[in-house]
Amino acid sequence: MSDKVRVRYAPSPTGYPHVGNIRTALFNWLFARHHGGSFIVRIEDTDVARTVDGAVEAILDGLRWLGIDWDEGPQAGGNFGPYVQSERLNKYKAAAKKLIEQGDAYYCYCPPERLEEMRNEQMKNKQPPGYDRRCRDMPVPEGVLKWMSGMKRVVRFRTPLAGKTTFHDIIRGDVTFENSTVDDFVIIKSDGFPTYHLASIVDDYEMGITHVLRAEEWLSSTPRHLLMYKAMGYKPPEFAHLPMLLGTDRSKLSKRHGSVSIMDYKEQGYLPEAMMNFLSLLGWSLDGKTELMTVKEIIKNFTLGRVNSTGAIFNVEKLDWMNGVYIRDLKVDDFSQRVIPFLERDLPSDVKRPLSLEYVKQIAPLVQERVKKLNEIAELTDFFFTENLEYDPNILVAKKTSRETTGIMLETALKELGELPDFTEEALENILRPMAEKLEVKTGQLFGTLRSATTGREAAPPLFQTMAVLGKERCIKRINEALVVLDKAKDKTVKE
Repeated sequence: MSDKVRVRYAPSPTGYPHVGNIRTALFNWLFARHHGGSFIVRIEDTDVARTVDGAVEAILDGLRWLGIDWDEGPQAGGNFGPYVQSERLNKYKAAAKKLIEQGDAYYCYCPPERLEEMRNEQMKNKQPPGYDRRCRDMPVPEGVLKWMSGMKRVVRFRTPLAGKTTFHDIIRGDVTFENSTVDDFVIIKSDGFPTYHLASIVDDYEMGITHVLRAEEWLSSTPRHLLMYKAMGYKPPEFAHLPMLLGTDRSKLSKRHGSVSIMDYKEQGYLPEAMMNFLSLLGWSLDGKTELMTVKEIIKNFTLGRVNSTGAIFNVEKLDWMNGVYIRDLKVDDFSQRVIPFLERDLPSDVKRPLSLEYVKQIAPLVQERVKKLNEIAELTDFFFTENLEYDPNILVAKKTSRETTGIMLETALKELGELPDFTEEALENILRPMAEKLEVKTGQLFGTLRSATTGREAAPPLFQTMAVLGKERCIKRINEALVVLDKAKDKTVKE
């Protein structure tokens, strides 16, 4: 491209950033990085009534978590600031004044009650909604009198009543709208703040934005924006409207499909690199089959020519699979470091904090293959950290064995483990496998009983490794406690 690419991500702090919003940010960032351009973050906070405290911080935290850095914007600065729209109001007022003076905009004094009545009547008559232009040709003196009497007013753009507006969308090709279908839309609200239509155009022009990559829902607003660009004498950027995100049932993505705050995914234990890989494939692909790619590979290959115009399916099951692949590929030290915050957060309150990183490094490899999300780690490993186990005595009794046989197995193990000098994985295997033969039980029966006695559960990581990590003292203590639990149970029948 002849001009240096400049794109922007311009969220409104009316809530925490959901996956669709962040996907838009990611595609802009990938496009900028692929072309060696600039990625700008701009906060569009002109909807004062809907602004949510903490939303800006959540937006920036979400970008940082994913590894999306910005060249200009909040906390980064730049030559085209400020990058918060509430600090740029004078620019929008000047633009609106210019449009009014040259006849491309006008004041509207219609009260909300009249507009509501008008919309209801349009719906009743099955007419397309839109302003009926009552104030469009109001004489200036009449308007001044209304204003001086205390009536509130907005500024509307004077849309041409005839003709067509055509533009080329990079993803969708040529798109044409009849101007007659575009109403006289508001550009300055009664509170003096601009609407998105005016503010984004002024800012995109002044910040030198070359490409606007935004959600498909803004496609129908593009003729409005192009008409304003023309009226302002601005050269418009190129447009690309990204495909809508859909649930697996092909309906619009919602919370029930997984459209929640991006930071919720962090809290659930998704890896940022897995999330970035997954989001990059929502509407874009390398070759239609490659799914696992590094950030560098995605940046190298990202082009808008490979972005689909049809909706992209957000499949949480696929995300879980991908996250599991990324987790299994982590080095043990890295995996251990990443799970500690989740263990600190989710383990029972009686577990002493801070946790020992060295101890976690012994446990982590035993469960890494089974973890799909980091928030699963505490449930899989809590018996390594708690001192006292509580469980149903029935899980001690293996299939086709009795409580009496179970007691003999535990007592024998207790004696021989107590005499074991080296409590290592190899030493445990060397003593426990022959023990099953001596007791004339299957290894699965003996191992299942010992697993339940030492962990309090029927399913756990490999027995010898688990016992070695738990240590001799703790294993013997737990087997003793299991014998007490077993002794208190009265039923001596064989477990089927």
